[in-house]
Amino acid sequence: MHRAGFVALVGRPNVGKSTLTNALVGEKVAITSTKPQTTRRAIRGIVTREDSQIILVDTPGVHRPRTLLGERLNDLVRETLGEVDVVGFCLPADQKIGPGDRFIAEDLVEMRTGRRGPRVVAIVTKIDLVGRDVLAEHLMNVDQLMDFDEIVPISAVKGEQIDVLMDVVTRQLPEGPQLYPDDQLTEETRDDRISELIREAALEGVRDELPHSIAVVVEEVVEVDPDGDAFTPVEPGTGRLVVRATLFAERDSQKGIIIGRGGSRLKEVGSRARSEINALLGRKVHLDLRVKVAKEWQRDPKQLGRLGF
Repeated sequence: MHRAGFVALVGRPNVGKSTLTNALVGEKVAITSTKPQTTRRAIRGIVTREDSQIILVDTPGVHRPRTLLGERLNDLVRETLGEVDVVGFCLPADQKIGPGDRFIAEDLVEMRTGRRGPRVVAIVTKIDLVGRDVLAEHLMNVDQLMDFDEIVPISAVKGEQIDVLMDVVTRQLPEGPQLYPDDQLTEETRDDRISELIREAALEGVRDELPHSIAVVVEEVVEVDPDGDAFTPVEPGTGRLVVRATLFAERDSQKGIIIGRGGSRLKEVGSRARSEINALLGRKVHLDLRVKVAKEWQRDPKQLGRLGF
């Protein structure tokens, strides 16, 4: 018997959804950060086993929206929940259940009322950060939140109970054939993954209000003649690979923060991102970064559209 289906990971911001996605897939397909609103798309990671194929959908953190972008991210989560077979509701062990968790639970209960909604598995994350007594109390509180099909405590960072979680999720999936090739790990395009790695690097060490204002667009990825004109394309595999990307901020002051004094911070961002992009593409790249201002882009429908939201 072979099972296959879609599993959405949902929860408040910073509950460990992206870290869990990467742990389950076994490769970095979603960027991670301690900053809120890091995930902005429904990122699919694919886990292929002998008896099943699990298509994970890492969703943005559900939050009280303050901008049009925030509203669209919440809408994306609700839309995703209506299209999957299983929901993995992530609840961190080191934080008490709060209003945000109850809000998500109410949505899930409503989805299951009057029709067949998705199966719901409670995933208690970050168990490595608490002791047994705290974890036991937290598990009891989670059990009272709603009628879960299963509850699984895990630590994505330590790799604890990851196999158990995959077995539990597999049992909840419908019977069906494999949907993706064995070697495919994500639906994300090359350029999307590159832009996310640049944004991840840009999020490190910036002020709390800035992450929401950073967007990244990959303008082009080209091979150029290493000994000639830096803008002259050559045959694939024969030249130097150049990635040209633009970071967008909402105000001039934010642009200055991203660039840093004398361009020092932008150089750090480039160095950090280039290392990750080299690993992703399996070869060294030249990373050309620009920073521009797109005023109040989070609130502007036209600019949101241009930036892919």
